[in-house]
Amino acid sequence: MHQMGLSLEQMADDALLAGLTTDDPEIAVAFVRRFQQKVFGVAITVTGDAQLAEDVAQQTFERAWRHAQVYDSRRGSVRTWLTAIAHNLAIDAVRSRRAFPVDPGDLAPLLDAVTQTPERQAIADETSAEVRSAIAELPPGQARAVVMAGIYGMTAQQIADVEKVPLGTAKTRIRTAVGRLRVSLSDREDSS
Repeated sequence: MHQMGLSLEQMADDALLAGLTTDDPEIAVAFVRRFQQKVFGVAITVTGDAQLAEDVAQQTFERAWRHAQVYDSRRGSVRTWLTAIAHNLAIDAVRSRRAFPVDPGDLAPLLDAVTQTPERQAIADETSAEVRSAIAELPPGQARAVVMAGIYGMTAQQIADVEKVPLGTAKTRIRTAVGRLRVSLSDREDSS
């Protein structure tokens, strides 16, 4: 398009994105220049680390280049699409670089605090007391897995690593615990 008299700076965002599929290096440079500050800004805000944010920004542009053909303008602007990609990649990067793994020994006091503190039960609303009670009824492995996933935001792989169990076992513990919690809380609701 830039050969037809329209400068790259004047091209609409979606036209510039579509131009990425042509493998024209000038279009790629113009695309990156147009969005680099916004993408880096999202990445640095989430990661808090300039070097990691640069990596995330690069991955964002690589993903945009690979998936330019599936962009749908009805779902949002190019800027929104790119910032969503950057945000998701930044969150993934932060999760994968957690500096402090959770010590499984720290989970027992946390489970006690969540399930057996009378003061918290008196202060908390009825729903959270029911959730704590339902968690207390789970087998210890399932309770730890659901707390690690729900409170610490750990992935199944991270839980498997901490618990020193296969990934499938960690996933099964989480899935079974959530299923049991759902049934238990549903039964409590029905009996009320």
